[in-house]
Amino acid sequence: MIVYRKAPHLRLQRAAAPEPPFWAATTLAPYSARRTTPIAIDYLTLRAAHVERAEVTVCENVTDEVERATVRQPLAEPVLIDTSEFAEVVFRRGEDVLRACTAQRTTALQLISTRGALPRDVPEGTVIAISTWPLELPALEALCTEAQERGLEYGVAVPVVFPVTTDLDALTQLAEVVRAHDARFLASFAVELDPGVRKALAESLATDDESYDQLFHADLEPLTIATERHIAAMAAEIGADDFITPPRWERRSNWNGAVLLTLTATRMLAMKHEVETATRLARSARAVAQLDKPIVRIAEAASLSIVEALDDISVDMLTEWIETGRSAYCDHVSKQWRLRRDAGLPRESSPTWKLP
Repeated sequence: MIVYRKAPHLRLQRAAAPEPPFWAATTLAPYSARRTTPIAIDYLTLRAAHVERAEVTVCENVTDEVERATVRQPLAEPVLIDTSEFAEVVFRRGEDVLRACTAQRTTALQLISTRGALPRDVPEGTVIAISTWPLELPALEALCTEAQERGLEYGVAVPVVFPVTTDLDALTQLAEVVRAHDARFLASFAVELDPGVRKALAESLATDDESYDQLFHADLEPLTIATERHIAAMAAEIGADDFITPPRWERRSNWNGAVLLTLTATRMLAMKHEVETATRLARSARAVAQLDKPIVRIAEAASLSIVEALDDISVDMLTEWIETGRSAYCDHVSKQWRLRRDAGLPRESSPTWKLP
């Protein structure tokens, strides 16, 4: 059961540096976190909870709340607007937040999901991310078809939840939908499952004691990372970006430079590859995000090496990115990151997991 209740509440979070998977400087959520049953994902904390009865609070006046929250400090872009689940179909508060962002001249990434709705009026520069939870391919294809027909900048983001969105056949079908409808990206991100979620999945999907133990007791981190790498490989194969690209990604801003460094660092850490270097890159990313002067101007006037907080690899990566729009080091790490789970193995069909 889901109950909706209007309230003045608007969730607003600010970040000092970009963090995966959404890279937001400001996050706005006009609905409370647990919006659906039986499994609700909080995209701000990246946690999934088991919910039998959801009471969803809906921000009553988004415009007033945004104005009140930004009197002293305006919205910083990119803005993440979390409007996942069915509440957006009914109340359309995401569209109100988009208008508030436009009023402050900030671009936004709006997050919707399988049972949600695309915004009817999309300001220039807005990017739409469609979460594939729950994994219902016909509904997802309908959203992708509409986004393509309307010429929206959009992509697909997969929350990795074993065993539903780790199933290789289901992911292959999803990748074909993304390819057929020209999505900007096919990305993924890990979600921490509360014990109630794992129990519910085990009880719903297990066919015997062994599969129940695997669902409820197994260490899922290796499979989760392997699935993220598999999805990245599929994205490369279909010509899509393998991470959620923020609005105005083509700009050489400090924030985007920090995204580049953080993306590289997080993948190296996940692969346990040159951990010390990855840690330095992550520290450099935070320093770049907090610099007062644009890195482009620093590079033009002198060299990024004069910024003491940056290590040598970060300087080389950012300098090349400013000049060419790419970083060979980032590309090298991304190429290593992209690894299919079925690499070198015959591809056999497997059951597609669906929640009852």
